[in-house]
Amino acid sequence: MAVYFDHRIEAPESSGVPSQLTWHPALTVLAVASSNPTTGGNVDLYLQQGEYVESCHLERPYQPAVLRWHPTKPVLAVGWENGEVVLLTHPPGHQTVFPITHTACITLLEWSSSGSRLVTGDQTGALAVWKVDARGRLQGNHLVKHEYNKPLTCCIFRPASPGDDVAMLARASVSGDESALDMFSWKGAPLKMGPQEGLAFYVSTADGKVYIVDEHCKTSTLLSVEGAIQKLFYLEKREALAVITETLMLSQYTLGPEGGAQEFMKVKLSSKTGQNVDIVWTENGLLITATGEPVIRLWDLERDDNYVLPLDETMGFERGEIINCVSYCAGKEILAAGTSHGRIAMWRMVVQAGANSRGDTKAQWKLQTPTEIEGNVIQLQWGSSLNLLAANNSNTVLILWEHVMSAHFSQQVAAVQLTPTHLSITQFSTGVHLALQSDMHIKGVCVTKDSVTVWSGKQVTVYELSGTVLRNTGSFPCDSHVVAVHGENLYTVEPNRVQIRTPQGTVKQLLTFSKAEGNPILLSVCQSYLVVGTDTAHIRVFDLSRRDAKAHCSAKNLAEQIANLGALRSVKCNANGSQVSILISQVNGRPDHKVYFYDVEMDTVTHFDFFIGRPSSGISQQQFQGTELSGRCPVSHFWDESEPRLFVCETAPMSSESSSASVLDTMDVSVVTLFCTQEHGLLLQDCYPKPAGLQALLALDVPYYCFSCKISTTTSAPAQFPNMVSRRALRDFVGLENCEKATRDAMLNFSFYLTIGDMDEAFKSIKLIKSKAVWENMARMCVKTRRLDVARVCLGNMGNARAAKALKEAEAEPEPEAQVAMLAIQLGMLEDAEKLYKGCQRYDLLNNFYQASGQWQQALETAENRDRIHLRTTYYNYAKYLESIVSLDGKHLVICREYYMILILYWWAQYLESQSDMDSALRFYECAQDYLSLVRVHCYMGNIQKASEIANETGDRAASYHLARHYEGHDDIKQAVHFYTRAQAYNNAIRLCKENGLDDQLRNLALLSNPEDMMEAACYYEEKGTHMDRAVALYHKAGYVSKALELAFATQQFSALQLIAEDLNENSDPALLARCSDFFITHSQYDKAVELLVAAKKYHQALELCVTQNLTITEELAERMTVTDSKDLSEEARKELLERIADCCMRQGNYHLATKKYTQAGNKPKAMRALLKSGDTEKIVFFANVSRQKELFIMAANYLQSLDWRKNPEILKTIIGFYTKGRAPDLLAGFYEACAQVEIDDYQNYEKALDALTEAFKCISKAKDSSAGQQEARLADLQHKITLIKKFVLARRLYSEDAGEAVRLCEALLEEPELDPAVRIGDAFGFLVEHHCQQGNFQVAYRKLEELQKLLPAQNIRYYISQSSLEALQKEMGVPVNRDDHRPSVKEEDEVEEDLNKDTT
Repeated sequence: MAVYFDHRIEAPESSGVPSQLTWHPALTVLAVASSNPTTGGNVDLYLQQGEYVESCHLERPYQPAVLRWHPTKPVLAVGWENGEVVLLTHPPGHQTVFPITHTACITLLEWSSSGSRLVTGDQTGALAVWKVDARGRLQGNHLVKHEYNKPLTCCIFRPASPGDDVAMLARASVSGDESALDMFSWKGAPLKMGPQEGLAFYVSTADGKVYIVDEHCKTSTLLSVEGAIQKLFYLEKREALAVITETLMLSQYTLGPEGGAQEFMKVKLSSKTGQNVDIVWTENGLLITATGEPVIRLWDLERDDNYVLPLDETMGFERGEIINCVSYCAGKEILAAGTSHGRIAMWRMVVQAGANSRGDTKAQWKLQTPTEIEGNVIQLQWGSSLNLLAANNSNTVLILWEHVMSAHFSQQVAAVQLTPTHLSITQFSTGVHLALQSDMHIKGVCVTKDSVTVWSGKQVTVYELSGTVLRNTGSFPCDSHVVAVHGENLYTVEPNRVQIRTPQGTVKQLLTFSKAEGNPILLSVCQSYLVVGTDTAHIRVFDLSRRDAKAHCSAKNLAEQIANLGALRSVKCNANGSQVSILISQVNGRPDHKVYFYDVEMDTVTHFDFFIGRPSSGISQQQFQGTELSGRCPVSHFWDESEPRLFVCETAPMSSESSSASVLDTMDVSVVTLFCTQEHGLLLQDCYPKPAGLQALLALDVPYYCFSCKISTTTSAPAQFPNMVSRRALRDFVGLENCEKATRDAMLNFSFYLTIGDMDEAFKSIKLIKSKAVWENMARMCVKTRRLDVARVCLGNMGNARAAKALKEAEAEPEPEAQVAMLAIQLGMLEDAEKLYKGCQRYDLLNNFYQASGQWQQALETAENRDRIHLRTTYYNYAKYLESIVSLDGKHLVICREYYMILILYWWAQYLESQSDMDSALRFYECAQDYLSLVRVHCYMGNIQKASEIANETGDRAASYHLARHYEGHDDIKQAVHFYTRAQAYNNAIRLCKENGLDDQLRNLALLSNPEDMMEAACYYEEKGTHMDRAVALYHKAGYVSKALELAFATQQFSALQLIAEDLNENSDPALLARCSDFFITHSQYDKAVELLVAAKKYHQALELCVTQNLTITEELAERMTVTDSKDLSEEARKELLERIADCCMRQGNYHLATKKYTQAGNKPKAMRALLKSGDTEKIVFFANVSRQKELFIMAANYLQSLDWRKNPEILKTIIGFYTKGRAPDLLAGFYEACAQVEIDDYQNYEKALDALTEAFKCISKAKDSSAGQQEARLADLQHKITLIKKFVLARRLYSEDAGEAVRLCEALLEEPELDPAVRIGDAFGFLVEHHCQQGNFQVAYRKLEELQKLLPAQNIRYYISQSSLEALQKEMGVPVNRDDHRPSVKEEDEVEEDLNKDTT
């Protein structure tokens, strides 16, 4: 469960009442506009905890009107009531005031999808379009200005079509957007390269008109409605425009390719008059409105459905409380609403497993416990971070930060967080319950038997547990987001180390981590062992049993062992430090469905995959057969604090897309217990669903599971904290909760040996146990394991003769499950017995079981449906049972034979009817619920209206049929058709429609009926020659696809043909597929033609059509053309087809899909070339490492050299590694030479250049060059360069000790032939000039400078000589020595670029 911490913004004193707020779409920055009637208006920026950004403050003597953030850059557009528009940049606070364009209050500001355009509009109808560069800076004056002469109300940009916005997707991928990452990955649909940004937009005015402004800024009228337009929405799936007016009239328009609009839906939305309306539109077609009522109204435009979500007074809401505003978070599927009493209501979308998507939509929203703030909430908005919600309560703005409730269990002490500042403490050893109230927001808690430690991320506080008292023993500031406790030591984290502190915060010891090992982010203590997880996926285990913490093992890099590892979620170690369990997140941010186990002694990593329900290793896979472990994902995991073999994991279904904070509330969570040993791997001990009413698993403490309880939403007294922890016994310890340690260990050993199938060791472990409770518990285990031989021994030790006799008699049953079910009954395990009887389909025994256990309703249902041979016996036994429970006063008298009573009533009614006593007959027919007779008598008496009401209300088919016959006899055809339809007598209804020309109803009735009736109706339409589309649809629905297609071709029913073609697949007639594809090609429907050709397995023709018509090959289409069955194509033909697909993808620029297909064809070099064209560095490196081919390593390294490897050391290391793996020492040597030259040219770092050249020399020495002469020449050249650089480096180093000797070495070096480029001449002369200037020998220095200028006349001497030396020379010699750099200045370059831009425009 989650709570919300509220942070009030640190508003400056000058700010007034907040009027508007808006989050940046990608950054955690909040903009707040405030107004003051006397001083004017302010706009201020705040961070996620309400911190005020002083540098970003706007203040004007007038009020702010509109705020709008740039979609990606930290730039805020602000419109004021006087028409001024300002761009405010965060964090420097730069302000850009737009040229004066508007003279009235700004009413709209809207950015394009990537922020290259900004639209501004005012109350007079003036609209301007501005161009903004990639950094969010204004580019000159407006591009265009339009005058509409009416106040502008709304503006939306139309998305780019048909391609994807590649730039936005790339930025979103870098930011971690999962959907964008999927689109760029091979698994997602390939990108359709199209326009990078939609520049056309729609703008509405107060007189009800909507205008479109195209990419060239030309405007035209699109549509017109009645009343002022309040909202515009674009339905991307339907390519439609939704318009909402001030009177809440919703209209939807389809948008044609030529710019026209056609209305296809118009509806009046319900609302309360005289109230402000807050309207929210979601991407999945949901329209949400708050209209000043105690309910939220929702319209599902995709399903044409609407419903309301009311406030619930049992959840803490008050009568008369109304909803002012709403905000929807798509990532968390949470709907938030602000109320007039200062509460924030939240509804979470709950997707139930197996639920029908067309079920009750309202039931899918679950109202959460409200969050209370002060005042009247008038505005809400979710932030870019899914955990942030900003609320305006009319007085100030609060930022709500979601936090998952903290809980911890250790050493018989449990702590559960109830509110942001309150904890419930339970000591199970003494049974004491305590309440802890902190003065800070608690973000984490850790307990031991003697202490409770809480922290907020900025402060750590330690409390001592002493009986029934909590005493504060220490508090200190600390920024650690995670804390662990062992004994009297606290463990906190900071970059690259773990601090071991005293309770007062004094650091006693530091556990350091190298840069490669990363920063510690996860801590967990079990017994005397601490496991640490880092942000680079390393784990380390420390032994805490001594005075100082000692490393228990070396650091383990899990990224080398686990594929697709993104980050560590949780790490835990067992009691003896031999095993570490790990939960991870994948690269795309989603939780992995595996639990990984690191064996410290063996240095190996294994896993249990909850997606398939199997471990990677184990003594036997058979024990996992029949268990419901598949399709799940681990949520939390724990080790027992005393038993190192026992591990427990909490799992939830993977179908849930909800956040981890809510998955435990809504899903069927299972608790899985495993034995984990080095010899036998992972063994399933138990799996059972989490009991109802419990929140989450806290710990495994044999013999108990410990769960946190759900917080009651009706608790009225916050000072009284209930026991928030519930303990449930393990399956093997039911009845043995208070056993001694020896018995507990024996039971664990028995369970373990029974799991691995070693019965001898299992019996040895329990042979000395005398307790009947232990033997009874083991007998219960035999029901799970179905070991009847062991059960007999257990029953004998229990002394349960009755159960032993029943088990012996049950041996006569042929099914083993039936025998085990009898054992379960004798042990009181009724649910297990019921499942066993159902599993072996012994419904006769199940019937007897229900009768014996008093479940008579189930017994009767079983007899009716499964065991009819015993039906009469069951009713008789039920009657005897009812007679036995009748009380003396007669109040509980039950008439057993209800069925026979109904027969008596029916007989009596018939008798009365025969005596013409119709009124009495009707009364008894009604008691007998014989609706047919009721309708029949009413028709006889002429009460047709009453008969119709009975038939409509009851829905009785027989009654409806009789009434339909009556209406037909009286020529009331419309009513006859209606009641034939209710009676499901569709053939009669169809007959009447055909005879009376009711063609409109005929089609709907035929679709409801059987295929024969559909065929008959279709023939009717065909013979009549009208409504041929209906005939085609009915033939198709009836299964006569060939006839439907023939008729569609003959009558040119293009739309009907499209519907039929959607049902065609590879199992359809190839001739039909070919004919349909030809038809679509003729009518230029190439996409559909390709699909049909692929279904007909004419892959080459499909590919040819894609090439000639330039059709994009999607990944789905490519997969359908990827033949896997060798019967269809030979292996050579299959590879050829795959390469052709890849070639086509290459021509279309879909390089990732081309890479995939080349790889499937086995042509990895071409696959690498495709990847190189894509420029996806990460995938290029990954593919080279996976392929492990020399040629690919070299290709990848050559590509990486084209990147900026000088500033990225990781790329540098990868290049060296790839050349090494590719065994290309000559290329590696060339790269080292390039590195050396960069160090000399850019940084004058001859030491690093010397190291690089030395490495190059080593590489060439190892190379096996076919031309020995060239290799020797290259080695000699390198040796010469190394020698020269060594001399220069030596001269530099020697200068501080012996300047004269250094100068002589440098002058001698200048005499060397071919000095440059090994040592730049300018660097050598610069060294000498600097020396002589320092010594005051300016004449000599000037001569050296002149020599340099003669040798390098085109070079700028400032590259080699410091400015101070040049100024000293100029001052002493009186001669100007500065050389102008003839390269154009930055200003000149900007002017040239600007001129070019003008020319192009």
